[in-house]
Amino acid sequence: MRVLQLAALGVALLTATGLAAAVPNVPTTDARGVAISEAPYPGTITLDVDATDLGQRVFKIRQSVPVAAGLQRFHYPAWLPGTHSPSGAIEKLAGLVITANGQRLEWMRDPLDVYTFNVQVPEGVATLQMDYQFLSPTDAAQGRAVMTPNMLNLQWNAMVLYPAGHAAHAITYQASVRYPQGWEAASALGVASRDGDTVHYAPVNLEILVDSPVFAGRYHRTFELSAAGTRPVRLNVFADRARDLEAKPEHIAQHRALVTQARKLFGAEHYDHYDFLFAVTSQLGGIGLEHQRSSENSEGRDYFSGWDAKIGSSDLLGHEYTHSWDGKYRRPADLATLNYNVPMQGSLLWVYEGQTQYWGNVLTARSGLRPMEASRDALALVAATYADNRPGLEWRTLGDTTNDPVIARRRPKPYRGYQMSEDYYQGGQMLWLEADARIRKLSGGKRRLDDFAQAFFGRNDGQWQRPDPYTFDEVAATLEQVQPTGDWAQFLHARVEGRIDLTGGLAASGWKLVYRDKPSAYYKAQMKGRGANFIYSLGIALDAAGKVTEVRWDSPAFAAGVGSGMQVMAVNGLQYNASDMEDAVRAAKDSAQPLVLLVKEMDVYRTLHIAYHGGLRYPHLERIEGTPDYLTPILSARK
Repeated sequence: MRVLQLAALGVALLTATGLAAAVPNVPTTDARGVAISEAPYPGTITLDVDATDLGQRVFKIRQSVPVAAGLQRFHYPAWLPGTHSPSGAIEKLAGLVITANGQRLEWMRDPLDVYTFNVQVPEGVATLQMDYQFLSPTDAAQGRAVMTPNMLNLQWNAMVLYPAGHAAHAITYQASVRYPQGWEAASALGVASRDGDTVHYAPVNLEILVDSPVFAGRYHRTFELSAAGTRPVRLNVFADRARDLEAKPEHIAQHRALVTQARKLFGAEHYDHYDFLFAVTSQLGGIGLEHQRSSENSEGRDYFSGWDAKIGSSDLLGHEYTHSWDGKYRRPADLATLNYNVPMQGSLLWVYEGQTQYWGNVLTARSGLRPMEASRDALALVAATYADNRPGLEWRTLGDTTNDPVIARRRPKPYRGYQMSEDYYQGGQMLWLEADARIRKLSGGKRRLDDFAQAFFGRNDGQWQRPDPYTFDEVAATLEQVQPTGDWAQFLHARVEGRIDLTGGLAASGWKLVYRDKPSAYYKAQMKGRGANFIYSLGIALDAAGKVTEVRWDSPAFAAGVGSGMQVMAVNGLQYNASDMEDAVRAAKDSAQPLVLLVKEMDVYRTLHIAYHGGLRYPHLERIEGTPDYLTPILSARK
């Protein structure tokens, strides 16, 4: 009851006094301790982007900012929503020239906050003009490609310098973009007018602008996914070639079912319209990034053409669409910062990303984008990660991995299973599976986690302009409302900060993890072109050339001395290939002899002996006879 009262009080305060006053631990100052004002910034900032330099991949930017005389500070966005980290590409901003009344003004970067630029504005100056460029990557080593000969991905956070000391929602922008001749563009932004290849977007505040990226390209097709009379949802597809846009009606029907199933799940929508920005490409850098009224997504060129050969699509679109509710409208309080230069904290990412990971996979199954059997096989791979292949949980907690966006920023790791990496995604998925099964069991099947989703994420239908922040207490309190137990807070703490096995949801759902000597069809489809994975047997994974990409910390291969980065040259005296490696592991099951690897470590060759006789092992799920099957209804379409 005390938890429920506190949660209700928090909601009342939020309504009465606004974000900063209502939510604990939300900073009201920037990185240098300057107070952030939520009063409207005086005047409208105009932002003009020239995105036509496809060869050199340079975005040319001009910004006009109303100002007053005196010292003015401008931020380049550092802490980016969706990445949960200070990943703003400040190194790619170049050529900054600031002028006023035709005279050039000198600027100085803040040495203790390199994302901030200071400029002294003379008396009599009312507007600053800023000219600069965003030098987008021309090679994979420089970062993700956002401009190709046939498409581009414009993210407004990379384009702006905004006035410091002001909340993002209090600054109004009028943006326009000049696109390459004949290209089409898609964005959640409204279009005010179009002048040839230049699109003038309707004025919005900076928070909405940054949350409304653009995909544009030479080859484009839009599919309507929502029924007439409902809030529009569109699938905007951009491709490297026109033929990659060809989709069969049954393919689009499954995407429409994704929208239908999400609406049934949440019971409300937090957008006036929604745009999937979707690239099927081998050239644009891979992305899956959430926004309130859109999402940035990419898959391979064969997304449609190779459909019939697929065992089931990835959960990418389901995951990013779920974020419109979980993460964007309902947002953890310590991620709901007032602007992009206030440090974020990710303590509730196991809800933001973890429950989204859960619902993304569930909705992918319910829509038919992934068949039932493949959906169970996908879950088996996740469960196997935590059943016996995550030794890092012996020294780190699931909750501690919510710091990984700041600690590691998704850089490759030599011993991923031991170091761990953003486990709040899949570990969170397992936590929420267990919560769903628990609710179903305790309620005799009358309630489910769907009821939590509707109560927690589905309130305030139609609202989207500002996030609705939440805290741990509200999460626990809502679970208690859905299914009273008196111990939901303890349940969550034990799995997030304790050492409890994260695979409990499998048995609770009526299924168990087993290993067989043949992989599932889903597993084979996922591994196509990715090398060979012996993590569940020897404890190693290799790329197509035989380079060791991962070694399980306490595995037979690790005990034999195999290290990440080594090159496997030969297996039992034969030159390495994945098939011969599989044959060797299979043969070792009926032999007392170890597996013999010749490995190359820099310029040193070594022979290593792996004492393993367990045969090939691949994860599968199997029913526990005599127990209720909750997993099948979880993955089945809502009527």
